[in-house]
Amino acid sequence: MLFVPATSERKVEKAFASLADAVIVDLEDAVALSEKAAARALVPGIVSISRARPAWIRVNAMATPFCLRDLEACVAKGVTGIVLPKVESAEQVRAADWLLSQLEAERGLPDRGIPLLGLVETSRGLASVDAIACAAPRLVRLMFGAIDLAADMGIDLGDAAGATDAARFAIARASYAAGIQPPIDSVHADFADTDGLRATAQRAKGLGFRGKACIHPAQLDAIHATFTPGEHELQWARRVVGAFADAERQGLAAIQLDGQMIDYPVVEKARRLLAQAQE
Repeated sequence: MLFVPATSERKVEKAFASLADAVIVDLEDAVALSEKAAARALVPGIVSISRARPAWIRVNAMATPFCLRDLEACVAKGVTGIVLPKVESAEQVRAADWLLSQLEAERGLPDRGIPLLGLVETSRGLASVDAIACAAPRLVRLMFGAIDLAADMGIDLGDAAGATDAARFAIARASYAAGIQPPIDSVHADFADTDGLRATAQRAKGLGFRGKACIHPAQLDAIHATFTPGEHELQWARRVVGAFADAERQGLAAIQLDGQMIDYPVVEKARRLLAQAQE
């Protein structure tokens, strides 16, 4: 998911022409306080054009004076979904859900037709992540905000084995427990550091994340290479699913394949890989 400031027409067009799986038009961190109203006013024009990529909008946080007007501007045809930053409680999600439902009804749009993606990026949000993940059906996914969490807690982002990965695991666990879509990892701020980007993407994948946010189109290739199942993985998954289907027809629930025991959890992993390749 590629972030782009709403206030730069050139960057917006470049983002939607990129190979990102989705574009997040930003009204929050990439927009100066003095430009918040102007950025919000650009949303209808951005989403009214037929785009090659889904258009998500990151509004300002619920605790700011900008969020209400942002949400009002985002309930429109062409908006794929809303990214709600700095989510710190289930009550915030439910309040946003209620307001969006009122606006959808008022404007003749399908109820809960505009999903929410919750950004967990503060210590309070992390402490409430389980409640946040299951707060409302409109919340379909969580995203990790490592940079804001590091600022909030004084964490060293370079500590790969430390607190940021503990936060990633907590967000992933909450997501899977709530039955929502797997989470999206934080941006890697240094877009010239491809090795660092690959390393953080690989760690996130290993912790249950299924995608990563970014701030520059140059980061897309490394992210896609990390999170897209490789042909070797897909061959393994096809063999597992096929062999297990044969075994089930014989009344077996566990078999050996290439010296590995295959049972239902392994088969489920294989099926998820195949499903991911179709996304």
